[in-house]
Amino acid sequence: MATFLYKLGRSAFRRRRLVALLWVALLAVAGIGAATAPTATSSSFSIPGTEAQRAFDLLEERFPGGNADGATARVVFEAPAGQTMKTPANKAKVEETVAALKSGSDQVARVTDPYTAQAVSQDGRIAYVSVSYKVSGMELTDATRDALKEAGHAAQGQGLTVEIGGDALQSMPETGAGEVVGVVIAGIVLVITFGSLVAAGLPLLTAIIGVGIGVSTITALANVLDLGSTTSTLAMMIGLAVGIDYALFIVSRYRAELAEGRGKEEAAGRAVGTAGSAVVFAGLTVVIALVGLAVVNIPMLTKMGFAAAGTVVIAVLIALTLIPALLGFAGDKVLGRKQRKGGEASDGNAPAAEKVNGGTRWARFVIRRPVLVLLVGVLGLGAIAVPAASLEMGLPDDGVKAVSTTERRAYDLLSEGFGPGFNGPLLVVVDGDKATADKTVDTIKGLDGVVAVTPPTPNKAGDAAMITVIPKDRPSSHDTEELVHDIRGATGDDVLVTGATAMNIDFSQKMNDALLPYLALVVGLAFLLLMVVFRSILVPLKAALGFLLSVVAALGAVVAVFQWGWLGSLFGVEQTGPIMSMMPIFMVGVVFGLAMDYEVFLVTRMREAYVHGARPGEAIVAGFKHSARVVTAAAVIMIAVFSGFIGMDEQMIKMIGFGLAVAVLFDAFVVRMAIVPAVLALLGHKAWWLPKWLGRVLPNVDVEGEGLTAKDGRDEGDAGDHGDGKKELVSV
Repeated sequence: MATFLYKLGRSAFRRRRLVALLWVALLAVAGIGAATAPTATSSSFSIPGTEAQRAFDLLEERFPGGNADGATARVVFEAPAGQTMKTPANKAKVEETVAALKSGSDQVARVTDPYTAQAVSQDGRIAYVSVSYKVSGMELTDATRDALKEAGHAAQGQGLTVEIGGDALQSMPETGAGEVVGVVIAGIVLVITFGSLVAAGLPLLTAIIGVGIGVSTITALANVLDLGSTTSTLAMMIGLAVGIDYALFIVSRYRAELAEGRGKEEAAGRAVGTAGSAVVFAGLTVVIALVGLAVVNIPMLTKMGFAAAGTVVIAVLIALTLIPALLGFAGDKVLGRKQRKGGEASDGNAPAAEKVNGGTRWARFVIRRPVLVLLVGVLGLGAIAVPAASLEMGLPDDGVKAVSTTERRAYDLLSEGFGPGFNGPLLVVVDGDKATADKTVDTIKGLDGVVAVTPPTPNKAGDAAMITVIPKDRPSSHDTEELVHDIRGATGDDVLVTGATAMNIDFSQKMNDALLPYLALVVGLAFLLLMVVFRSILVPLKAALGFLLSVVAALGAVVAVFQWGWLGSLFGVEQTGPIMSMMPIFMVGVVFGLAMDYEVFLVTRMREAYVHGARPGEAIVAGFKHSARVVTAAAVIMIAVFSGFIGMDEQMIKMIGFGLAVAVLFDAFVVRMAIVPAVLALLGHKAWWLPKWLGRVLPNVDVEGEGLTAKDGRDEGDAGDHGDGKKELVSV
């Protein structure tokens, strides 16, 4: 592989204009496709194989035209102090709002009058208007949403408080300044690392091009493939992080090759042949982790994984081709000013033994005290992981949104006027006649945790009915989850529970059931991949165990902040609650791929030194001498990029950004920088042991560039060969 990538790097360097033009053309085509594509009109959320989904499908079949998947909204009114919503002036204002909502859009299916639908609180202070739409939330036009907001605003006169909730207001997450700050921090880190604006700019430029192509392609295909609103955000988050990192490693290796006195084209070829090999395998581990999300069998999650994986593939291809091409344009400017002037004697011309940096000193410290470092690292992460034992999962609702949003204020008003369970009613679908439905109502009324049960609403054929159940507690609470299970246990197979709350509960259960199989698949495939890369059994095993430690510690931190509320105000968490149900499996997928990046980049340098004759301890020091600074910079950049998403209002994105940021922090600086060298120091030669029979079976992919070293020997031999089989010593 190293030889192939070496040739690819040299070819891209020579044909830099053509390569650059091709990538710019791809960016332009993707951009045009995104600009001209129709707006995504749907974002279906289905969970195959669950009771909630079966109930939803039954509704579609037995209640045709009922718009079971249609968007909903609630316009909530609160009367001024000393008044009620039954005051004539307030009642007139509400009736005006009802009329405005009915005529505001042809996408409206029905609007309820709170005075005839018993939607006024017992004390008369709070009332709400329910609006049902013919299409899903993502299919609503901007004009329809504007009509909804305008109707609410128009009713705010005369001292009324009006707030709007429901999925009708859902939209694409707004990009905040946090992502820009993350990129700026990444730029500062790159400038400090390279000491050159040009060298620092290359990873940023190529990462932005890669993300631009990936996100534009997702936008262009969103309508066709039914991609959710968070898909492009996830692809941007991962693509930006890995794109910068992959380019960083190749640019760093290119500068090192130049420092050893190689020509620019040769240095580009060798950088792609060596660091590029690590990039390929690091990218493969990320792709395996993301594509593996398909085993969960939730279409939305599968599409998110494939879209993000596609962006990672683009990042790898750009690192292997566009980076060497741009290095050709950059010339000597890729080096720092002192290096260009020849002011640094240690650019690589000095003997390796004389060059001591922070990575070298740290590696020697770990080698001297491996047991101490190992214990501190494992016990520290173990302590942070303790909250993960209290993990409660669910899907965030409007109750976790910022209090500055109208959705959250509407949620709070409904909780105050009608009880917290009113924000998450359960929809019970009865597959049977009126007698079966009436019996079901009586059964549900006898269960704990039920506030109200509506009379059954039959379909036209009389062979099915809908029943609405109002729980006592809020939608994401444990008691509401128990109520769903109680209803299912107390009724027969012809009674199905659905609705947003039940969907969330089934989604969480499906996540739990899929976690172990997914973990086995991803870790198993990556273990085989790393065994091929490192030609060792213990190194991949150590990598997998270290990952598990860091991801559990990261989950512990997520629980402490988002569920327990520790330091919640610091991260903008205004309402604690259960952890997003896809968070554990999502972190396993993404963090595993990212963790293996550092493992590959750091340990391949150790492996490279070991196969070239260095002793185990010397190999560890060599790996840190060459890679520690770059891996540190890469980790800081990833943490900065992910942290930028913590500032978003969307709770799901905020939680993902925080979880990934702390996971990279733990994995890069505790596991890879401390625990890994400590374990390798304790194992010694055994770390690189591989049974001979397995060595013959595994393919030799030559990540360390041994083929390039052999090429050096052949080139030197050819230079002094006169054709008669004898060599001539050439004096310099």
